[in-house]
Amino acid sequence: MGYTLQVMPESPQPHRIEQAAKLLSKGQVAAVSTDTGFSLVCRLDDKEALDKIRLIRQLSEKKHFTLFCDSLSQMSKLARVNNTGYRMAKSVTPGPYTFILEATKEVPRRLSHPSKKTIGLRVPSNKALHALLEKIGEPLVGTTIIMLGEEAPLSSAWEIQDRIGDQLAFILDDGTSVIGDTTVVDLSGDEPEVIREGLGSVSALGL
Repeated sequence: MGYTLQVMPESPQPHRIEQAAKLLSKGQVAAVSTDTGFSLVCRLDDKEALDKIRLIRQLSEKKHFTLFCDSLSQMSKLARVNNTGYRMAKSVTPGPYTFILEATKEVPRRLSHPSKKTIGLRVPSNKALHALLEKIGEPLVGTTIIMLGEEAPLSSAWEIQDRIGDQLAFILDDGTSVIGDTTVVDLSGDEPEVIREGLGSVSALGL
């Protein structure tokens, strides 16, 4: 049974962030607060943990995941982005935006789009998640916690604990309750394209 690691939203306790990082480093799956609600996460190169996420959410092999990065610098190692796309991403990150980009060889093939070879990446503004990313020193693979047959995501630590807590190592909860979608922007083509408008302002992108 996973347990809840409660952290302060503005200054997450270092010892709890370290505890969370150690558990993920051992191949565990966790639920973490983001700037758009909770996500299931695991390490980038941990296939068994990713398969466990698929099992929890009953996802097919065709489901695409998002990579959480601690910075644009880390993002640029995982994806190819031109100068225009980089300036656009820089203007709104960290924040509730997911950028679709051509994946580099640093991204396992099982995570990128099978034909387009693209991947979704984001730099979250949530301080607890950002601290975790910095501590673990690598991106995390994530997906919103929407259970099979349901439309709304699990939106609180107690609900996650009740529904799937026995399948998680921990729940990292900073007490925030903002629930919504990221704004998804495809930067893999010749021109930026807004795929979905969410919590992130489209006008801030200059589109």
